[in-house]
Amino acid sequence: MSIRAYQGLLPKLGSKVYIDESAVVVGDVTIGTDSSFWPHVAARGDVHRIVIGERSNIQDNSVLHVTHAGPYNPNGCPLIIGDEVTAGHRVLLHGCQIHDRVLIGMGSIILDAAVVQSEVIIGAGSLVPEGKVLESGYLYFGSPVVAKRPLTTEEKERIAYSAAYYVKIKDQYLQAL
Repeated sequence: MSIRAYQGLLPKLGSKVYIDESAVVVGDVTIGTDSSFWPHVAARGDVHRIVIGERSNIQDNSVLHVTHAGPYNPNGCPLIIGDEVTAGHRVLLHGCQIHDRVLIGMGSIILDAAVVQSEVIIGAGSLVPEGKVLESGYLYFGSPVVAKRPLTTEEKERIAYSAAYYVKIKDQYLQAL
């Protein structure tokens, strides 16, 4: 794995974090306990911070980045990811906020200042535009996303299951090191 400092800021890892050897984590990045980064994930906290909660997993080929503070965005946009978030393969998260217990489908893109509230599923290949707020408890799908329907109890349970499953798999990978 490549964990690198940028301008004196070194990523901070909670306990039992798994970062695949092909992943790259740079700068002001904090990763919570039991979280995992899978092959070819890039997390670049160079011009703002990235904070990832506990038991979250960022899957293969995903990109995490931020927006700097400047004349068009005085505060910039950090990337904040909550607890028990599953970001599927090839997800792009850029300067957004993802609350707890969210499942982001493969190939989805979530842009600056978007907010995804807790207990949301975003269908594969979806685009969440800049500044959009996704309300808790819904399935969203499309480009741009629209709310399709409320989540079922089973779907809400599936979000928690996904996070717990990836903690289990992550632990198996750590034991093999």
